[in-house]
Amino acid sequence: MKVLVATEKPFAAVAVEGIKKEIEGAGNELVLLEKYTDVAQLLDAVKDADAMIVRSDKVTPAVLDAAKNLKIVVRAGAGYDSIDTAYAKEKGVIVENTPGQNSNAVAELVFGLMVYAVRNFYNGKAGTELMGKKLGILAFGNVGRNVARVAKGFGMDVYAYDAFCPKEVIEEAGVKAVDSQEELFKNCDVVSLHIPATPETKQSINYNLVNMMKKGGMVVNTARKEVINEPELIKLMEERTDLKYITDIKPDADEEFAKFEGRYFSTPKKMGAQTAEANINAGIAAAKQINAYFKDGCTKFQVNK
Repeated sequence: MKVLVATEKPFAAVAVEGIKKEIEGAGNELVLLEKYTDVAQLLDAVKDADAMIVRSDKVTPAVLDAAKNLKIVVRAGAGYDSIDTAYAKEKGVIVENTPGQNSNAVAELVFGLMVYAVRNFYNGKAGTELMGKKLGILAFGNVGRNVARVAKGFGMDVYAYDAFCPKEVIEEAGVKAVDSQEELFKNCDVVSLHIPATPETKQSINYNLVNMMKKGGMVVNTARKEVINEPELIKLMEERTDLKYITDIKPDADEEFAKFEGRYFSTPKKMGAQTAEANINAGIAAAKQINAYFKDGCTKFQVNK
């Protein structure tokens, strides 16, 4: 079987070696398409691939139509909104992700951003501490659990809300479960977002919700930019000069947010999974999942059932 690794933003060299070892060790062929600059290159490379590993690369209907032999696509990471999963299902193509492989990397970034923000972006002026503050975690999946773990080390008071995770499961992790996202925003000093971009969540972080936060509130977004209602958040930050918005996903309205000096920060590119360890873990996990599918028909991580 031919396995295409199509990465506009390549894996680290050591990750590629690990992927190659897994794929070729199982008797399959590995083909690399790295740093491609035109979708035509992807369309050409995928035409005879049986499987594909991607990172944040867009797998559109055009890509799926070009891939006549494609049976499975694995996104090396948790989020998979860059893949047209519904069309893939129509075409009989399995789509999987690699949940949990990037979780610690994202959680550590959350705290890097939080410390940077509460210390006034290290401008030399006195800031505040995280110890004793109330942290709200919106969605208690793999990343949310790791954020809770790190937060306890900082001495924070940790709360969480997840519409799909039973309260008992949250409480078993030593975290206070609340009944709604509104309650989370009302109670917490900092809210860290870990929700996927779905029809229900897109633009759900809006004026009314964030305005429930107490004075000095901060929203940290390492999830997806689409969950933020940018015009409404800008309006709110204009009215409330105490609020901070910190993210590793540059907003569409970055220039407008930039006027909130000392209250807004965005990394130039999405940084959540940008560690050597996460890069390696996710890539090798993707390779193993493809091998498992070809060997035993395993679809444990399928997201388009």
